[in-house]
Amino acid sequence: MGILNGMRVVESSAFVAVPLAGMTLAQMGADVIRFDLPTGGMDATRWPVAPNGQSLFWAGMNKGKRSIAIDVKTPRGREIAQEIICAPGCDAGLFITNLATPGWTDHATLAARRADLVSVTLRGDRHGRPAVDYTVNPAVGFPMATGPEGATDPVAHALPAWDAIAGGLVVSGLLAAERHRLRHGTGQAVDLTLKDVAAAMLGHLGIIAEHALTGQTRGRAGNSLYGAYGQDFQCADGRRVMVIGLTARQWQNLLKVTGLAEPMAALAAALGADFRDEGARWHARHAITAILSPWFAARSVADFAESFDRAGVTWSEFRSFSQAIEEDPDLSPDNPIFSQIDQPGLGRFLVPGTPFGFSGHERETATPAPLLGQHTEAVLADVARLPDHEIAELFDQGIVTQPGREALRRAS
Repeated sequence: MGILNGMRVVESSAFVAVPLAGMTLAQMGADVIRFDLPTGGMDATRWPVAPNGQSLFWAGMNKGKRSIAIDVKTPRGREIAQEIICAPGCDAGLFITNLATPGWTDHATLAARRADLVSVTLRGDRHGRPAVDYTVNPAVGFPMATGPEGATDPVAHALPAWDAIAGGLVVSGLLAAERHRLRHGTGQAVDLTLKDVAAAMLGHLGIIAEHALTGQTRGRAGNSLYGAYGQDFQCADGRRVMVIGLTARQWQNLLKVTGLAEPMAALAAALGADFRDEGARWHARHAITAILSPWFAARSVADFAESFDRAGVTWSEFRSFSQAIEEDPDLSPDNPIFSQIDQPGLGRFLVPGTPFGFSGHERETATPAPLLGQHTEAVLADVARLPDHEIAELFDQGIVTQPGREALRRAS
């Protein structure tokens, strides 16, 4: 049983952050119920997709959840959704969303049904404007600090970093408010915006202070590690590696295994620099790289990989997604977070469970994502507490749907 076993969270979401938050909670044992329109929400067919057109995004972001398909465009559909969100129970009344709609899924409306409701709402920005990771990232400056030195065009990133961070913060906000409710008996609305997540990180990383105190903006550094030493190198076999000398120990391990301590000491003396200081290594990065590059260019990765690992060098190899999946044991069943599961409609493939390891709980195998509406009837019965005849009427009216239910009904 997961560490959050017994907790029930209702989710209304799209995109990355809130679905990720719901999945994180589900993989820790919470009963997470997401509701979508019978035709599917915005994520139902989101890329990447399988050859049969089914969304791999849906399968990835909804593992372990229950799914109800309900037409919330109808008054009765909205009312039932509110009943599910506000259903009684000391471990229920928890709602996460980035699709809050005034008048029916805003906190005030829901709290009128359940006073101790805890809701976490993720919005675009504090002014009420829509935003996604790919608009927030340019707004806060990172694309102008990403890419090769001397480049002038912005370089956006492929990883939706602010979404990923926001997803974790949605979980943190929900659990913090739920703990407050356990101690004081009161619910509350937790508000978070995607742009504030990025703005806060800009400050946490010292970038705002850097600008305020120097009047300068951080420039591009290619693949160099800002403020210390880290660089990519081309090897004799055409492969490329990233090598890090962030701490004094990492730096010394690198010099020891490459045998370049002596020429590096001569460089430091010539520059009047102390390479024990990471800032000094940053300023001298180009000269340092000029000494290290021939060493890597003369060797294939296989020539030094084992000795680097033995010596405690901090390094890795650049890979494509496919190379990483095929070559890295941490992306294989050797890693206990992964397991092979059968995903309905897609087939069998490797799926991650929670990355957490709790000493008091056994690690559980990942659970497939549901088909859209797979748990509609069960949720209507055991959460909304609707009688059988009303559930049947809702299906007949098309207000709710469940895959395969009509075929099962005819067969019975």
